[in-house]
Amino acid sequence: MPRSGREARERLEKAALALFAERGFDAVTTAEIAERAGVTERTFFRHFPDKREVLFDGERRLSQWVIDAMQAVPVDVPAWKALRRAVDAVVPPLEANRAESDRLGQIIAVTPALWERGAAKEAHLVVLVAELLLARGVADDEADLLARVGWGALAHAMKTWRADSPDAALQPHVDRAFARLSRLTDAAVTR
Repeated sequence: MPRSGREARERLEKAALALFAERGFDAVTTAEIAERAGVTERTFFRHFPDKREVLFDGERRLSQWVIDAMQAVPVDVPAWKALRRAVDAVVPPLEANRAESDRLGQIIAVTPALWERGAAKEAHLVVLVAELLLARGVADDEADLLARVGWGALAHAMKTWRADSPDAALQPHVDRAFARLSRLTDAAVTR
């Protein structure tokens, strides 16, 4: 039995990912996840309301990474540059969690019942980034637009990164996505 709630939660996440990868999301029960993790089903429900949420627990960690990254950027840095610095700061933990992230992405991709929850996660993160920009004094409309564009660039970079070799670094993909975005907006302005 795990000694702490944190350890139990981590074991439940790992067990769920492994079972979902082996048999598919729909074929796995919460009792099976708990058994694989070495805990009771009751313990599972102390940590997660359902089996879907065990997959999206990383959203909590990612949100904290984003908050910490934005708060580490001095307030006098312009909004777009601050957002870019924050994105760069979350790259290392994203890279460190690539195996888990790749498995999660594969499970979601083949499970239509999870697509909506995946989209809700993305929407939550965009709102979070916008709120962090608002807290820095950025106007509401600008904060919303910057959050959507900045998060979209990161999402695109992660998509191309996942399509790359398993040992590829994320940062070059992020750099290319933001450079491409800059070129596209520069071209649009000159028209």
